[in-house]
Amino acid sequence: MTLIDYLNSVPMDRRAALAAYCETSFDYLRQIGYGNRPCSPLIAVCLERASQGLITRKDLFPNDWARLWPELDDKQD
Repeated sequence: MTLIDYLNSVPMDRRAALAAYCETSFDYLRQIGYGNRPCSPLIAVCLERASQGLITRKDLFPNDWARLWPELDDKQD
């Protein structure tokens, strides 16, 4: 699942809570999903937790995840 697909699936009444959990705005999360804004490592972890693994840090950082989170290299996809 892509980030933008996940964000579009979040019910309207839960969007503010998701953004607060990620310490940003829902609009900023959408900008990340569309590729217009960068995703911070902190937001990536929050999104992975909030989505219960539907969106992963590996998805959000396909080229850098192993450098940022080397412990994930041992985990199976």
